[in-house]
Amino acid sequence: MNPLGPSKPFLSAASLKAPAASGAKSQNAKEIAKNFEATFLQQAVGEMMKTVKMGGLDGGHAEEMWKSFLARGIADEIAASGRTGIAQSVERMIGAYTSNGEDHG
Repeated sequence: MNPLGPSKPFLSAASLKAPAASGAKSQNAKEIAKNFEATFLQQAVGEMMKTVKMGGLDGGHAEEMWKSFLARGIADEIAASGRTGIAQSVERMIGAYTSNGEDHG
């Protein structure tokens, strides 16, 4: 269950349809890659936080929600640093995928 509400899919056929301009396609791939990286990191940080005693919190739904917000904040900071290389790799893969599917005739 995601306490932040429903999330958008990272990658869908509609999101990879060829936009009018090449620059728009590149921007779309960049946004998808950044969203993927942030969500991936949120999951990783969330799993790591399960192993840490959170001090005065007594557990329950409130603690789970707080940990989720904290994990997202930490993940966003890591992703914003641009040092993991995850978004760049995903963007390259999206570029390779979309360029292979273009109609050249």
